Amino acid sequence: MRAIVVHGVEIPESLIAQEAQNHPGASIAASRKAAGHALATKALLLRRAAELGLVAEPELDEDGREETIEAALVRAVLDVEIDVTPPTDAECRRVYDGQRAKFRSPALYEAAHILIEPRSGADEDVALAQALANNLSRALAEGPCTFAELARDHSDCPSAGTGGSLGQLQRGDLVAEVEDALLALAPGQVAAAPVRSRFGWHLLKLERLIEGRDLPFEIAAERIRLHLESRAWSVAAARYVVALAEDAQGKGVVATLDEEGGVRDGSGCLGDFLGDGAAAERLLPWLAAADPDVFRYLLEESSDSGVEPAKLARAAMAEFVNRANDEQWTQLISASRNGTDPAQAAFATIMKTRFSGSHQGCAGGH
Repeated sequence: MRAIVVHGVEIPESLIAQEAQNHPGASIAASRKAAGHALATKALLLRRAAELGLVAEPELDEDGREETIEAALVRAVLDVEIDVTPPTDAECRRVYDGQRAKFRSPALYEAAHILIEPRSGADEDVALAQALANNLSRALAEGPCTFAELARDHSDCPSAGTGGSLGQLQRGDLVAEVEDALLALAPGQVAAAPVRSRFGWHLLKLERLIEGRDLPFEIAAERIRLHLESRAWSVAAARYVVALAEDAQGKGVVATLDEEGGVRDGSGCLGDFLGDGAAAERLLPWLAAADPDVFRYLLEESSDSGVEPAKLARAAMAEFVNRANDEQWTQLISASRNGTDPAQAAFATIMKTRFSGSHQGCAGGH
C-alpha cells in the first residue's frame, strides 16, 4: 500500500484519490492537495479527541439528521480547545458606525399584477394571450374597470383572489423583468403596456414604496456580536488546526489512516526508532556492513569535526525529525515499508541523505 504523509499523518494513496473527488480544483494536483489536507486535519482532530478522552454526543441538524460520530468528536475538540472572548459593546459600536449601510431594514414595495398566461407554447395560444393582455391594458387606460376587478376576472395567478395584490416585496422577490418594470413606476401608477416574462404577460401596478431605515444600534448589536464571534471563532479554529499540524509534523508520523479512513496510532517501529537516540549507536555496525561508502563518509566527517560517529548519527536523526517536510517523511515511510527491517531502512535513508550527500557536495566543490 503506497502512502503519503500530510501534516504528520500517513494516508493511503487510494484514500487521497477517493477524497479528491470531493475537492474540485483548478488541477488534479490541487484537488489531491486539498484532499490530503482535509483527511489529515480530520485525523489529527480525532487523535486529539482520543487524547482528551472525549465522548461523541451526536446532535441533530435543522432537518433532523444526526451527525456522524466523527463529526461529533471533531466538534467536541473544537468546543473544548477553542476559547473566544466575546466582543465588547465598544467593538460592536465601531462596526455599526463604520458600516451603517449594512444595518438598514430593506426597502419594500407593494405591487399588484394581472397575469395572462398562454394555454400552451403554440404560436396561436401565445398570440391570443398577448392580444388579451393588450386589450386589458387599454381597458385600464380608458377607466371603465378597476385594476382589482380585471385581476379577479382575468388573472391566471392565485393573487387574482386578492385583486392581483402581491403584498409587500423586496428586491429579488420577482423575476427581474417584472421587478425592473414595477420599480420604474411611480406609486399608484399602472404600467402603460404589458410586460413579458417566461410566465406570460403581466399588467403591473406599483401601489407604494417603503424606504429602508437605519436599524437602531440596540437591534443591530446582537447581529454584529454574533458576526464578530463567528469570525473570531473561525480564525481561532484555523490557527488551532495549523498548530496541530505543525506539532504533528515536528514529531514525524503521529497517526496512520487505513484504507477505510480509520485512524490508528502512527508507525510505532519507526516512531520509536527515531525517538531513541541509542538506536543510532546500535545500528552503526550494521551500517558499516550494509553501506560501507556511507559509513566511510560518516567516519571522515567524524575525523574532521572531532565528534564521535554515534553522536553525529544521533544529530542527523534529530535534524531530520526537526526539518523534514511531508515529502521527505513520505520517502522515509516508503523506504521503511519496502525494507525487511523498517528501522534499518529508515536509518540507512537518513544516513545516506545526510552524509553521502554532504560528502559529495564538498567533493564537487574542489
